[in-house]
Amino acid sequence: MSAIQRALHSIGERVPDVFGVEFPNGSTWQSRAGSPAFTLRIRRRSTPLRIAAYGHIGLLDAYFDGDIDIDGDLRAALRAGMTPGFGKPKPLVAVANWWHELSKNNASHDRAKVNARAHYGLGEDFYKLWLDDPLMMYTCAYWKEGTTTLEDAQKNKIDHVCQKVLLEPGEKVLDVGCGFGGLMFHAARNYGVDVTGTNITSEQVESVAAKIKSSGQGGRLKVIEADFRDDVGVFDKVISIGVLEHAGRDQVDEVVAAHAAALKPGGLGMLHFIGHVGMRNTEYFIRKHVFPGGWIPSLAETITAMENHGLEVLDIENLRRHYALTLDCWAERFDRSWERIRALDPQRFDERFRRIWRTYLIGCAEMFRSPTERTHLFQILFSKGNVAAGGYPMSRAFLYRNGVAAALKRAA
Repeated sequence: MSAIQRALHSIGERVPDVFGVEFPNGSTWQSRAGSPAFTLRIRRRSTPLRIAAYGHIGLLDAYFDGDIDIDGDLRAALRAGMTPGFGKPKPLVAVANWWHELSKNNASHDRAKVNARAHYGLGEDFYKLWLDDPLMMYTCAYWKEGTTTLEDAQKNKIDHVCQKVLLEPGEKVLDVGCGFGGLMFHAARNYGVDVTGTNITSEQVESVAAKIKSSGQGGRLKVIEADFRDDVGVFDKVISIGVLEHAGRDQVDEVVAAHAAALKPGGLGMLHFIGHVGMRNTEYFIRKHVFPGGWIPSLAETITAMENHGLEVLDIENLRRHYALTLDCWAERFDRSWERIRALDPQRFDERFRRIWRTYLIGCAEMFRSPTERTHLFQILFSKGNVAAGGYPMSRAFLYRNGVAAALKRAA
C-alpha cells in the first residue's frame, strides 16, 4: 500500500460519509462500499504533494485553482474535512498564517480599511442578490420558534438586540460597523431612536447615506466613515454587530476600549460577534481568501478586555446554531443567484470566486453545526459601570412574554 493509499485509508476510517478519489492516471479509490457522497477528481499529478505539504489548505487551494474537482455533495466534503485530526494545520500553514498576520494585520487604520473593502466593498448589487430584503443584514439571524424565512429571522435579530438594550424613544444610539444600515432604519422606525452608524468601508457608507437621503430620515439617522477605534462621541446605547472579528489579533482590547468610551456612564451596550472557546489561531483559509486581517477572539479575552474598561457583563447568549441556519440560507440564495452574480462582473465573479465563496458559506455553516468545533456566536449585553438596582430586568422573561413592545415603550 502506497503512502497516499495509507493516508486515504486512515481518513476514510474516520469520515462518516462514503467518498471516492479519482487520480490523474484514471485509477480510483473509495473509502468503503456504497454510493459515494462526493468524489475528489485530481487533475494534476503534483496535487497530492501539495496536499501532503499544506494539508486541507493545499486541498482547498487546488480546488480553487481547478486542479481538483469535487463531484457530488460539497457540504459532505467540507464536513469530512472537519473530522477530528484532519484539519490540524501543517507547519507550512502555520508559517503562512504568521506571515499573514505580520503583513495584513489591522494595527494601521489604513490597512484595516483595505482589509474591510476587500470583502465588504464588493458592491451592494452583489450582496442584495443573496442577503435578506430589504434590510440586508450580513450577520447571524435569530431563528426563534416559528420563524421560516431569512427576512423574518433578521428582523427577529434586530428586535432581539434592541429589546436587550432597552431602546427607548429619543435615545442616541451608536451602530458600530453599520453595514448596509438595516439596524439603523429598523431601530429608528420602530423604536423612535436616533442612530449614528459608523463604517470603514466607503462603498457601504455611500449606500447608507443615499438610503438616508431618499428615506427622509436625515434628522434621525447619520452615517460616518470611521474606523471602529475612532472617537465619534458619547451615546445612550452602543450596538456592535459583527465588528469584533475584524479588530485583529492584537487590537481586541483597543476596539473594546473604543466601544466603552462611546457609551455614557450607566448606558447599555451589545457586542454580537463570532468567538472562540479558548485561545486558538483563526482558520487560515478564512484569512487568506475571505476576511484578510480578520481574527476571531476568544470569549475569555473579550470579557477580560470589557472588565478592564469598566464594562459589566449582564448577559451572554450563544447563538451558534442560529448561524448555521443563516449560512444555509445565504448559501442556497448564492447558488440560486449565481448566474446573475456572474453577470455583474464576469472577471471578478468567476469560477474561482464561486468555489471560494461556496466553500466559505457552506463550510462555515458546517463549522457552526459541528458538535466538536469550538467557534461560536456570542451576544454579550453590558453596562458602563455596574448596573443600578432596578436599572435592568432581573431575568430574560421580558424578552419573551407577550406585550414586551409596550413594556419597553416601543414606538408606533
